[in-house]
Amino acid sequence: MEVEKSNKRTLIAGASPDPSRYAFTAATFLNRLNIPFVPISIKKGEVLGETILPLKEKPPIEGIHTITLYLNATHQQEWEDYFLSLKPKRIIFNPGAENPSLYHKAEQEGVVCLNACTLVMLSTGQY
Repeated sequence: MEVEKSNKRTLIAGASPDPSRYAFTAATFLNRLNIPFVPISIKKGEVLGETILPLKEKPPIEGIHTITLYLNATHQQEWEDYFLSLKPKRIIFNPGAENPSLYHKAEQEGVVCLNACTLVMLSTGQY
């Protein structure tokens, strides 16, 4: 019996191939819950068999429901318009990634914004 994939396809911004990083742990949780994810970063590598897309190239990606941010606000500035161009339904600003400027811009475009922890949301069924 095949388990149906979730429709909450998630972009992990600031993805890392390092298993000790929270972004890697988020990918692990998403994978266990059968929620598709797309890792993107300035770092190269793989996360659970998924190639990390090059953030600097701002690749076109369709069907993103949630962006979970693992970049601090200073590192987000260059990518704010790109993130919004992906038309996410939700952006999660993980601890250390809070960004009032992007939060406000995204809300004005109808995006649900949360200053929250993706790991806590996933582990408590709030995702």
